[in-house]
Amino acid sequence: MFKILISSVLLLLLTACSSKTIDPMEFAGQFKDKFNTEIKGDGIKLFVYSAKLATAADRNINDQSTNQTPIDRRKQDARSYAQEMRDKQEYLELWSQQVQIGLDKTIAMTGYCKQGFIELSRYIEPERGEIRGECNDGATDEDISTFGR
Repeated sequence: MFKILISSVLLLLLTACSSKTIDPMEFAGQFKDKFNTEIKGDGIKLFVYSAKLATAADRNINDQSTNQTPIDRRKQDARSYAQEMRDKQEYLELWSQQVQIGLDKTIAMTGYCKQGFIELSRYIEPERGEIRGECNDGATDEDISTFGR
């Protein structure tokens, strides 16, 4: 009975350690973004927001990861591979959220889409993302002078 109790506690602790969640703050200061605007002749306001993870050179740090050897998938057991895939999916979801937060903050800071926008396309990869959209409001003279055509 005692062995079963100890085994259960160890299994619970091992499971808790292996399911570490990724904190969204891990992306803070680690990506570069760009916001391109275009105002068409008829006043339609379009934008492209793109973001990418900053490289080690972008952040002025020495990157040691290039010297690491790739994982030999034949030697990796199925459980650790499945966990790695779940971690990658969770990472991609958090990265997608960060790209959306970056876009929302950029639009709020610039005042480009005062009445919101329609998302035309979204492309998210593990290290970069792009969202294209069209503003719900038309361009004013102030928008044209601020953002150009």
